[in-house]
Amino acid sequence: MIDLEFLEKLIRAIDSSSLDSLELERGGTRVRLSKSAPQNVVASAAVATSPAAAAPATAAPAAGVVDAAAPAPASNLIDIKSPMVGTFYRSPAPEAPSYAEVGTTVTEGDTLCIIEAMKLMNELESEASGTIAEICVENGEPVEYGQVLFRINPA
Repeated sequence: MIDLEFLEKLIRAIDSSSLDSLELERGGTRVRLSKSAPQNVVASAAVATSPAAAAPATAAPAAGVVDAAAPAPASNLIDIKSPMVGTFYRSPAPEAPSYAEVGTTVTEGDTLCIIEAMKLMNELESEASGTIAEICVENGEPVEYGQVLFRINPA
């Protein structure tokens, strides 16, 4: 378990630094602190003592976006997963159109999104050809390594 005083020091440290987010695992407890969150939260902490711990409730996803905690549908859809921890962006700039929408036909190697990690913008390319069936993350949300971002119908 992480000491409350230690956690408060971490919050103050990230608040006064140029870091946007910090993730720490210690003794089976995982803490993620982030200055920027989709709901304009200044600093937030998510503490889980096990991978099976329940996630906090979130706002309903936008049209065409599926809740990341939702079970994968029983089908032949191909999951495109995040290769890193970072922030998910659907377009190269806030005013630019999204790389992909539900129904967009993509080929292997097409850019699907950007994942920002440590102020570096990393383009995520499609690992398969097909049609975007689902977008599992909302724009600007933090993502974890291995989290499903897109589901592609190869047909």
